[in-house]
Amino acid sequence: MFSKKFQRKYALTDQGVENTKKGAFWTVIVNLVVMGGVGILYLLMSGFMETLTKGAPLPGIVPAVGLVLLFVLLSFVTHLQQYKATYGLVYNEVKTTRLSLAERLRKLPLGYFGKRDLADLTETIMGDVNRMEHVWSHVLGYLYGAYISTGVIAICLLLYDWRLAIACLWGVPAAFGLLFGSRKTAARSAQRTKKAAVRVSDGIQEALENIREIRATNQEERYLEGLNQKIDEHERVMIRGELGTGLFVNAASVIMRMGVATTILVGADLILSGSIDFMLLFLFLLVITRIYAPFDQSLALIAEMFISQVSADRMMEIYETPVAEGSGTFAPKDHDIVFEHVGFAYDEKEVLHDVSFTAKEGEVTALVGPSGSGKSTCARLAARLWDIDKGAVKVGGVDISTVDPEVLLRDYSMVFQDVVLFDDTVMENIRLGRHGATNEEVRAAAKAANCEEFIRRLPEGYDTPIGENGARLSGGERQRISIARALLKDAPIILLDEATASLDVENETKVQEALSHLLAGKTVLVIAHRMRTVEAADKIVVLAEGRVAEEGSPAELMARGGLFCRMVELQQQSAGWRLES
Repeated sequence: MFSKKFQRKYALTDQGVENTKKGAFWTVIVNLVVMGGVGILYLLMSGFMETLTKGAPLPGIVPAVGLVLLFVLLSFVTHLQQYKATYGLVYNEVKTTRLSLAERLRKLPLGYFGKRDLADLTETIMGDVNRMEHVWSHVLGYLYGAYISTGVIAICLLLYDWRLAIACLWGVPAAFGLLFGSRKTAARSAQRTKKAAVRVSDGIQEALENIREIRATNQEERYLEGLNQKIDEHERVMIRGELGTGLFVNAASVIMRMGVATTILVGADLILSGSIDFMLLFLFLLVITRIYAPFDQSLALIAEMFISQVSADRMMEIYETPVAEGSGTFAPKDHDIVFEHVGFAYDEKEVLHDVSFTAKEGEVTALVGPSGSGKSTCARLAARLWDIDKGAVKVGGVDISTVDPEVLLRDYSMVFQDVVLFDDTVMENIRLGRHGATNEEVRAAAKAANCEEFIRRLPEGYDTPIGENGARLSGGERQRISIARALLKDAPIILLDEATASLDVENETKVQEALSHLLAGKTVLVIAHRMRTVEAADKIVVLAEGRVAEEGSPAELMARGGLFCRMVELQQQSAGWRLES
């Protein structure tokens, strides 16, 4: 139970817990070996004092040198093992943690990302893990090892002379008591600092993503001024936090060091009363230097351990968020998509209410309706990119909430208005549709998607890097690459979300030609605002305010004169709009 609490408190993996135990063990050994060196020094000094005061023969040089050499050898070996058990193992823990966080994020439902912005998640994976890496390598093993070794030494000192032991050791619990008493203050300061850091990251990311819009509207000066204010606020919050932490750490260090003064005072009194001799006091003064040494670094870093709780909690929040899970097999009898009384809400705001319809295999089913009616939400629920709150979504009679999303999505191809491309070649961006596809298969998909026309104009053809998110391509060219991906995947279910909405007439025609190759014989769910885009659909489902307002073929809906008919008439009217001088 303690191990699990410890693991969660510091966001450690199972191997990380074992690494911390190893680090603490070797820290104990190192501290005891160093204390053994103090014992050797005491023995040598005692021999010299015997010689000076009582005329006893000098200690043998060979045994003395042997003890010193043995101490140096043990010290080297134990320090080396301590280094390997802390720094060496911890750096591997950092890699494992980042990979496990990324793997966890990969499995989380998209609804989670709607509540967290990119800068915040980046700060967790990079900034928070960096902070915890320092705690794992510099604090945990050393601190817990110091606790254990100091406890062992304290017992020995109490058995030797309890009066000097108390005078020597009282400062340690007092100093740590002060620091532990400041935990809540340190945690609040860390939360404020983290929020300020995320605001800075948000501002920088926003500036980079919207640099064209900022320049186009001549807002550079105003935007940079706002960003400077965020950076200045982060600096102020950080300085205040570090000042408060520094005050507690330095106060604790002073209190601990007062143990030296009390040891001298108590020791002097005991010598004057004849209870002890000078060499015993000398022994305790030597021991003090080594008892305090392990805590010198720990006192400075224990405050960081308290602050790290904020980072650990942020990491654990990702680990503890439920992932979208399900069966590893998916064998539907067909690929009809059936919505049965589906309800769904974003952050408790319900956007779909009792939605029921069927998209049949081999047919094109179009979702239309006003903005905000729930069209895109339906498409994402159909692929289990989010999980529904009520009802069921079934494919071929199988409830998709029971299927692992990665297994389910093998049967889906998606083409969205906002195409995501990678800073790689044309060939590799298309090959993303099916890992392991041959170059010939990629070229065949590109040809079917009408990509060859512009690929031939590129400097290196299929091997041309296209820049970040396809920056070297036009919107229509990027869209055709996404269709080529979908063609290469050749999945039985196709989801199209405004795939041609932002294209000019020429590019729209080419993209629609490419889509005709993709859609043949598949279950197709199309989302469109342009009514002429869905004229050839087999079935239209009209959504309004999160409900199914009407459904049927285009001809049937026009004959009814309902919402669909009104939308068509409005778009026909807007098509005749012109600017008059």
